[in-house]
Amino acid sequence: MAAPAVGIDLGTTFSCVAVFRNGKVEVIPNAEGNRITPSYVAFTDTERLVGDAAKAQDAVNPENTIFDAKRLIGRRFDDPVAKADMKLWPFTVVNEDGRPKIQARFKGERKSFFPEEISAMVLSTLKNSAEAYIGKPVHNVVVTVPAYFNDSQRQATKDAGTIAGLNVLRIINEPTAGAIAYGLDTPEEDERNVLIFDLGGGTFDVSILTIEEGIFEVRATAGDTHLGGEDFDARLVEHCASEFARKYGLDLRKDKKALRRLRTACERAKRALSSATQATVELDALYGGKDLHAVITRACFEELNQDLFQKTKNILEQAMRDAKMGKDDIADVVLIGGSTRIPCVQQMVKAFFGKEPSKTVNPDEAVAHGAAIQAAVLDGDPSEVISDLVLVDVTPLSLGIEVVGGIMSVIIPRNTTIPTKNTKRYYNSYDNQTEFLIKVFEGERKMTADNHKLGEFILSRVPPLPRGQAAADVTFEIDADGILHVSAVQTVTKSTNQITITSNKGRLSKEEISRLVREAEAMKRDDEARREAAEARNELERICWRGQRVGQGRVRDKCQSVLDWLSDVGAKASAREIASKRQELQLLFDMANLKI
Repeated sequence: MAAPAVGIDLGTTFSCVAVFRNGKVEVIPNAEGNRITPSYVAFTDTERLVGDAAKAQDAVNPENTIFDAKRLIGRRFDDPVAKADMKLWPFTVVNEDGRPKIQARFKGERKSFFPEEISAMVLSTLKNSAEAYIGKPVHNVVVTVPAYFNDSQRQATKDAGTIAGLNVLRIINEPTAGAIAYGLDTPEEDERNVLIFDLGGGTFDVSILTIEEGIFEVRATAGDTHLGGEDFDARLVEHCASEFARKYGLDLRKDKKALRRLRTACERAKRALSSATQATVELDALYGGKDLHAVITRACFEELNQDLFQKTKNILEQAMRDAKMGKDDIADVVLIGGSTRIPCVQQMVKAFFGKEPSKTVNPDEAVAHGAAIQAAVLDGDPSEVISDLVLVDVTPLSLGIEVVGGIMSVIIPRNTTIPTKNTKRYYNSYDNQTEFLIKVFEGERKMTADNHKLGEFILSRVPPLPRGQAAADVTFEIDADGILHVSAVQTVTKSTNQITITSNKGRLSKEEISRLVREAEAMKRDDEARREAAEARNELERICWRGQRVGQGRVRDKCQSVLDWLSDVGAKASAREIASKRQELQLLFDMANLKI
């Protein structure tokens, strides 16, 4: 019997994987026994590290420790948001045909990786954890994305799943997944409106859902794909760096290692301020031989981030307006995402609604929890607990085409229930026009120049007729993953053309994805070979130490020579070479009647 489908919350700072089995959700621990895994990948001269091991050494190897891939995925290199982030990261991002690639030194060579590849490495590690936990190969998965992710970001996330060797059954929105986790934990028959306030490490979403008898209908969603805990950390870092400069006249921002150490300390202080009223940032010999000592009060932290907290409130109000609901219409407010632990955020939400937010779901695990439930539904799990679950989501952004004057003509308005399909008729804008250039955009501005271009295509064989006489029907169709397909048909000659909005320049081609799948497999085999060699090396060392303890003469000498070999040439030996050394020892042990 095949392994059940799993749910993965692929987060900016932390990720989590869960499975629905025997009528309940189980959050899967990683190799270190932790229920959430840092979304970090590090490269060294000898190996690739993912998760806890990567994050643990980022202060000593900042240029080759990659994080925040989610902030780049599906974006263009010249995206202003991406450009702003690049200034803060210790690693280098380069431009390849308009797409960002992240550079790192790996085994003595300079290599570059697409954000999808880095995300795939995190997904692959979560896949390995799931396989070790379930005891079978895992293929099918539901992956979550921020509700406000645009089309190219969703496609890029799906590609990351493919590179990791996963079959992505569905992409679902993080707050919707959180609502499923909440809804199944608090089953009620009556219809109720629930607001999900999802503030994570890098993104923020608000979704309002109506839940009734297992039907989860998203009424409105609003958000910011670049607002979260990392931005709060950045404010603290800037504050401490400024204080350091004021005191010593030194700019520690020039030193990547100093900056990384400071960022780690500031993140720790931020977490401490969720339970304490003050925290200390203390770092010896941080830069120029000078120590940093700063006391951060909760009031100071709140002041530094006041505008960002206000931004979350504005987005919350926007979602309420879009859903056409008042505060009294919301039965429950659910906080998910690690950054909702910040007291100021909790107090703001409580003051806004005049009641305590619900605490029934774990903010770190709720999204993976909901994704696992949706995965089980799509996988055909027969459990009665989920038999009636129906998920009705919405598209977060308006979609349309450019018409004369650079005006945005909306075909599917934002917050339309998906999957959906809509057709609009357009006419030639000048006499004897023989083709239509159809440019596809998403966004809420009136002019396409202010919106995000998704792609374009040409509809040819238009009969040369006077202006306003030749017509084309343009159809937009959004599938259950929230991914857009556009087609156009010319009404007289019936000539057609279409585009799945995936072929815009920001997306990996099928050939590139196939190549990256092969490279990911090779890297996985390399990781596996290194793990096997490490285990064999440890075992051989154990045998040598035992041989030295209980053996005599030739046995002890041989054990010492093998230990010498292990600390020199054997440090880079393969599992097969180590096994050969072990056989030599085995023969000697057998002759001496010693048990290994």
